[in-house]
Amino acid sequence: MTPFTKKKEIKNNWYIINAQNAPVGRLAAYISKVLRGKNKPTYNPHIDNGDFVVVTNIDKIKFTGKKFFNKKYYKHTGHPGGIKNISPQQLKEKNKSQDILKLAVKRMLPGGPLSKKQLTKLKLYQGENHPHELQKPKIINFENLNSKNIVK
Repeated sequence: MTPFTKKKEIKNNWYIINAQNAPVGRLAAYISKVLRGKNKPTYNPHIDNGDFVVVTNIDKIKFTGKKFFNKKYYKHTGHPGGIKNISPQQLKEKNKSQDILKLAVKRMLPGGPLSKKQLTKLKLYQGENHPHELQKPKIINFENLNSKNIVK
């Protein structure tokens, strides 16, 4: 019989990641894994077992190739002919560089109420400073996990 984790047994950790020179897709894939709790041995897909992730230096995140200019994010207003698109370059010009990573992570999580709850555990900040020092977050050195985790 498989032992299931109870809600009171869940312990959420805090992690901090520096996003400087990190490729968006690789970083988003790693963050979504931590938010869902797949890095823990007590992972259950129907329980919010994930950890909190604080990401700093969002404004220094990188794309490989020409994706920064050519990639498009689409949304529809619900009206006929109401499709809108925006590129990462336009998001950065509007000073919404945190939306680039948030959209990538959101689309890597499965749809539903549980993923919306897990996405609230993602905290994004443009500079080095963040207000989560009291939680004593553990530092994840993302660029040392794999040699491809840094764009030169």
